[in-house]
Formats: sequence, C-alpha cells, structure tokens
Amino acid sequence: MQKYNDDLFAHKSKSWDMSSRRVKNAQAIAELIVKNIKLNKEMELMDFGAGTGLLSYFVAPFVKKIVAVDNSPSMLREFKNKCSEFACETEVLEHDLSEKALEREFDGIISSMTIHHIEDTAALFRRLYTMLKPGGFIAIADLDTEDGSFHSDNTGVFHHGFDRKRLEETAKEAGFGKIHFDTASTIEKPHRDFTVFLMTAEKDR
Repeated sequence: MQKYNDDLFAHKSKSWDMSSRRVKNAQAIAELIVKNIKLNKEMELMDFGAGTGLLSYFVAPFVKKIVAVDNSPSMLREFKNKCSEFACETEVLEHDLSEKALEREFDGIISSMTIHHIEDTAALFRRLYTMLKPGGFIAIADLDTEDGSFHSDNTGVFHHGFDRKRLEETAKEAGFGKIHFDTASTIEKPHRDFTVFLMTAEKDR
C-alpha cells in the first residue's frame, strides 16, 4: 500500500492553487474559523497538511505566526515561494505527523482536507492534543462521508470522508472538549456535490 508520505502531490503542486473551487473552499473554511474562534495577533498556529498555503493565506491576517507542516516537499516549495505575500510570520517544516508529533506547542492547529489521508485518525488526534498549549484549539476541515468518488484517484486516501459523530468520539477519546461541527462549504463536481465540515475542539486549560 502506498503511504501518504511518498510525495503523492508532487505532480500537482505547481497547479494546486489554480482551481477556483479549491480557493473558494479554503476561503470558506478560513472565514468560518475566524468566525468561530477568537484569534489574535499573539497566536502561533500550525497549519497541518498546509500544502501550498491556501488556508494559511486566508487565516494569516488574524495571527502572529503560522507554521506550515506537510510531508510533501513539492507542496512546501510552493508555500515558500509565496510566503512573502502572507500577512503574518511563517515557518515551513517538512514532517509526517502520521508518524510522530512535533516537540512543540501551539495556540491552535488548523487543517483543511488532510485527515482523510491519515490512516490512524485516533493516533493523529492524540498527537494533535500533545502539541497544543493548555486551552489551545483545533480547527479541522474535511469531507463528510462520501461514496469514494470525490477523488479521481484514491491512492493515499484512507477515508472516504467522515461521519461527524464518530469523529467527535475520536476527538473526545484523545482528550478534546467543546467539540463543535459546522458545514463550511459545498464542493460542486459534475457528478455530485460534496459537503465539507469544520470541526473545532479545545484542550483543557
């Protein structure tokens, strides 16, 4: 089985931001994060699965720093190429969080359309919890349960979306509280529409 950390996105990185559908989805997710969470200019966030930085770009004006974490070097190169356009400090780290947590703590962790590429979701949420400061938050966006037709190629896809109740239980088991779901956007494709949720949760203070 091909693993997510074999740079599956190398052939996509140059054109990744060209899709207006992808840009609109990232912007909608960012707007909901800003609406639901009290961000401030003292905060340092991790963008997990940051890719080329679409979500980071829209969240940047509201925080001090974003640390882009991804295991795709080609995506991170594109992030670096445009990070001067971001309205906050940035740092780029090539790292596979499906294998090991970073020995750092953040005020919050944001992520868009990444966790369906992670096989062991429970282990991931435990790692996210350890990387948050007390009172820190996660804001995770991904697909609601779908029939496997969202991707034209499901290589590296371990979950065809997520059931919100089951994901809530996974987050609770990792220690998170104040778990909340909203629908962030709807991605329209020729054969059907796909809804994207935003899950927010907090670590105890």
